[in-house]
Amino acid sequence: MKTRKQKIIRFSIVLLVLFALVFIGLFLFRDSLLQKVITKAENRFDADYNCTLSIKKAQFDGLNGVTLHNIVLVPKQADTLLAVAKVKTTINLFQLFTGDIQLQELEMQNGFIQFVKNEKGRNFDAFLKREKEDNPENEKKNYAKLAYRLLTKALNLVPTNMTLQNLSLRMDDMGRKVTMHLNELDLKGKQLQTTINVRTNTFTQNWKIRGMADPRNKTADLRFFNSDTSKIKVPYIDERFHLLSSFDSIHVNVAKIKMEGDELHVDGYTSISNFTINHPRIAKKDVIIEKARFDYRFLFGEHFVAIDSSSRAQLNAIKIQPFAEYNTEKDTLYTLRVALPKMKAQDFITSLPKGLFTHFEGMEAEGSFNYKLDFQFNKNNPNALVFDSKLQKEGLKILKYGEADLDKLNTPFTYRAIENGVPQRPIVVGPSNPNFTPLDQIAPYLQKSVLTSEDPSFMSHRGFINEAFKQSIVKNIRTKKFARGASTISMQLVKNVFLTREKTLSRKLEEILLVYILENNRIASKQRMLEVYFNVIEWGPNVYGIGEAAQFYFQKKPADLTLKECLFLATIVPKPKKFMWQFDSTGSLKGYANEQQNFLTKLMLRRGVLTPEDTIGYKLPFTLTGRSRSLLKLKAVPDSIAVDSIFIKEMVY
Repeated sequence: MKTRKQKIIRFSIVLLVLFALVFIGLFLFRDSLLQKVITKAENRFDADYNCTLSIKKAQFDGLNGVTLHNIVLVPKQADTLLAVAKVKTTINLFQLFTGDIQLQELEMQNGFIQFVKNEKGRNFDAFLKREKEDNPENEKKNYAKLAYRLLTKALNLVPTNMTLQNLSLRMDDMGRKVTMHLNELDLKGKQLQTTINVRTNTFTQNWKIRGMADPRNKTADLRFFNSDTSKIKVPYIDERFHLLSSFDSIHVNVAKIKMEGDELHVDGYTSISNFTINHPRIAKKDVIIEKARFDYRFLFGEHFVAIDSSSRAQLNAIKIQPFAEYNTEKDTLYTLRVALPKMKAQDFITSLPKGLFTHFEGMEAEGSFNYKLDFQFNKNNPNALVFDSKLQKEGLKILKYGEADLDKLNTPFTYRAIENGVPQRPIVVGPSNPNFTPLDQIAPYLQKSVLTSEDPSFMSHRGFINEAFKQSIVKNIRTKKFARGASTISMQLVKNVFLTREKTLSRKLEEILLVYILENNRIASKQRMLEVYFNVIEWGPNVYGIGEAAQFYFQKKPADLTLKECLFLATIVPKPKKFMWQFDSTGSLKGYANEQQNFLTKLMLRRGVLTPEDTIGYKLPFTLTGRSRSLLKLKAVPDSIAVDSIFIKEMVY
């Protein structure tokens, strides 16, 4: 009787023979198997992507080497997407069957990949289509598994040893062309180096890439810099978006990509030096960030994608602790938390990006502060918005102002509005100007009307209204545009007196900081701020200050204005140059303008700002009597009939 040991030996021999036969079979028929795989790929590109894939010649070299010649991928009725003369790689035969391919060696010579957009369309559109069958609408994504699968597949296609020669990446977006050409790229022993020639319609540069890349262990440490001493210019966006951007170098590090339990962790850091950006919507001149670094930990879970709170960002000397999350477990939640640990105020001022805060250059401060922001938006319940902004100060005091001398609010000064970059006529804000009107000589009705419509809590807030910010954010998100602002009178005053009317990010950020300094250091009283506001804002075409406005519209002094006249002036503050569109061809207010004033009146009555006695005579005729009347598009009718009939109707009513 055969022993158990003999049976095991015999079974092992049979198993080895079978493996040997399978291996020999695969080896003998591998070329035909390879051709079947290529044919299958060609058919799939034709059926799924409406593209023609052709490979002129394919063969095995040695045990597992594969060489492909003249590979061409052409979307039908579009420009060639890919063309490569020769590709040589090593492929594990079993991986070829399973589809889980890991490239070990790769040589690629003489070719290009190009993305083209022209009047016929885009040559890559077919590859952007979503395959709904892979992700039914009623099935939620598992972000951790999805991200890990995509990253693993992408990194498996990066060989451990690679040589690329004479290859180009081209882009042509309606004539905006970019070509990135490399003569040679080497990845050997985990060390990568190459030089890329970048050509666009506007510049030519040579970029260098040096560092470590280990695709199997999912780590990398790479540095990008220019071959000479000049900055690297970012291509394409200068022509496409008029955004000029450049930097000295970028350092990218990926320390870990790993599944830990049900979460995917991606750790590393990136840093950039002397990052420069220029765009008319950002600032008037170059904005420069000398040093910036982001130590990141990205987390992917079953229902969320997040930047973990252990991440750190640094902008010069400003250190930031961020947390951001997109979560779909119950509702769709967007969460952002930002913390600035305690730091010296002067370090903060000197760390601000150059060119972004020109009015703060030369400013000096003492003391310290810390800041926290807590923001959360629920897509399914927008009104549950969380917006909590807190600044804690310790001995914070401004010692020296920069270009914006806020102290001038307390003395007579000359104001010049800026229209489309052109300074307008000078307006003296002080007694030497006959049109200047002290606050106590401005009709109380006007003060109440403007405060109610523009900033009801002006006398009590410190420059900002959190609730207004929240409502503004909700509406802007709903409409997917900046449909509503949250500007207070303090912000309008700073914008008019110290800043320009340019719609840039720089101007808005400066406005916020200047308002905070003005209000929280009590540089000027609320009464003085309101007085200056009434005397500098625009009330009509080339009409500045309430003194000019009262004459322009009603040939009166500001103290003599009626409630109806004050309501009209309050409603035109947002768009003073378009006041004439509130009137019809007879010189009477249109229906919507009357409704606007009625709404404001009811609001003031409800809040106790007005009493019913204040509205006596409210329905009496309302007409413009000053120079403004000449700007109305009035119908030519006999004066005696028109005036008498209107007057009688109003009196009877």
